[in-house]
Amino acid sequence: MLDKLQIVKNRFDEVSDLIIQPDVISDQKQYIQLTKEYKDLNALMKKREAYVMATERIAEADEILADGSDADMVEMAKMQMDEAKSKIDILEEEIKFMLIPKDPEDAKNAVMEIKAGTGGDEASIFAGDLHRMYTKYCESKGWKTSVVDFSEGTSGGYKAIQMEVEGDDVYGTLKFEAGVHRVQRVPQTETQGRVHTSAATVMVFPEAEEFDVQIEAKDVRVDFFCSSGPGGQSVNTTYSAVRLTHIPTGLVAQCQDQKSQHKNKEKAFKVLRSRLYDLELAKKQAEDALKRGSQVTSGDRSAKIRTYNYSQGRVTDHRINLTLYDLNNIIDGDIQKIIDELQLVDNTERLKETGDSF
Repeated sequence: MLDKLQIVKNRFDEVSDLIIQPDVISDQKQYIQLTKEYKDLNALMKKREAYVMATERIAEADEILADGSDADMVEMAKMQMDEAKSKIDILEEEIKFMLIPKDPEDAKNAVMEIKAGTGGDEASIFAGDLHRMYTKYCESKGWKTSVVDFSEGTSGGYKAIQMEVEGDDVYGTLKFEAGVHRVQRVPQTETQGRVHTSAATVMVFPEAEEFDVQIEAKDVRVDFFCSSGPGGQSVNTTYSAVRLTHIPTGLVAQCQDQKSQHKNKEKAFKVLRSRLYDLELAKKQAEDALKRGSQVTSGDRSAKIRTYNYSQGRVTDHRINLTLYDLNNIIDGDIQKIIDELQLVDNTERLKETGDSF
């Protein structure tokens, strides 16, 4: 393990030197990649420091035990040895997971889209509940969210809503939420008290930088229209909302959240880039999942991933057969425990692939 950590330290020293070089700083793409790598390696360096300290304590204890002349010192050395060995066991497991090659997309910001599926008005209300759940979760992580576009449901909630999320490792966390979410409950519109099943689809795209995707101006049709929904008198009188259509793929991105046409256009282009980038990424994820036999991040947008059952207070994630009887807290944004389990399964699968190298 120390040999592997030495290789990492050598790379850390190299990256530390590179990110202060003027030619690297002037190359935006390379600079962003290297600063992200520096951050990841820095976390590993802290673990390495703790690991080296634990091995040194074991070496010290060995010397005292080998001497054996002082009974009190021997007793203390045994305790020191046990404590250091248990620390090393924990650190080795943590370091193994940290040494798994990271998906470069994971550090990106994300665009999240929630669409009502089967279930009419109730599906729109559920899409609104999911949007609130994710917004509260993002707040708890210190991430910034901003709505890009939305279409309100006739009885509340949303037929579709799209938001940007900015922060640390956003896509690497939220990508596990992509798929079909199902709700089982008595709808507000139900007079007979019968339980209905409705669904909403969640899509998560890594936010693409301009250098990730090149979009030709001739390939995009730009339309301006009046915004809808709450926002004051100017909303329905100015053509501030922007719709972009990518002619080669037929993909559409629009934004009506800002009062400025220019800002809406900028945001819409950001979403369009992310959608185009995600097309390629979804193919790669599907191929990787097939290779690994993984259901956790399969790139399959139509897969039913989770059920929220209100009468039983139950949330079940079908990919890992995890059931939690804590629906109220989960729907209120406390989804970290589910994401932790999904990340653990994903990391364990990837660790198996690289197991021989450890």
